[in-house]
Amino acid sequence: MKSYELQTYQKEVFIDITRNVRDAVARSGVSEGIAVVHCPHTTAGILIMENSDPTVREDTITAFNRMIPAEKFKHDNFVAHFKAAMAGNSVSLPIENGQLKLGTWQAVYFCEFDGPRPRRNYYVTIGKCE
Repeated sequence: MKSYELQTYQKEVFIDITRNVRDAVARSGVSEGIAVVHCPHTTAGILIMENSDPTVREDTITAFNRMIPAEKFKHDNFVAHFKAAMAGNSVSLPIENGQLKLGTWQAVYFCEFDGPRPRRNYYVTIGKCE
C-alpha cells in the first residue's frame, strides 16, 4: 500500500490524483490485477469523473450543493459528511498489461467537501490477479 498526502485550498474541490495512481501501478510491477484507491476521511471522497472539461467537476459540485443544501443540521459539518458518503470513499480499477483500465475521458479525483485542510490522505493498494 502506498500512502499519499495533499493539501486542499478550497471548501469544495476535486483534485486529479490519476498520475499518482498510475505511478503506484507502475512501481508495483503488477501486470494483471486491481488498484484500490481509498480515502480515510469522513468529509472527503474518491470519484472517477470526466477529465477533459473542468466544468464537469464544477457542475458536479453544484449538483451536490443542490441535492444537499447547506441547511442547519444538528451536526455542524453534516453536509460535508453526507456528500462524502454519496461520493464514496474508494474506487477499484482493473489493471491490464501493467496499465490502469480507465476510459479515454476518465480520471481519479480526491473530492474535498470540508476544506480547506492542511493535510489529507489517500491510499493506493495494488493486488495481483493470478
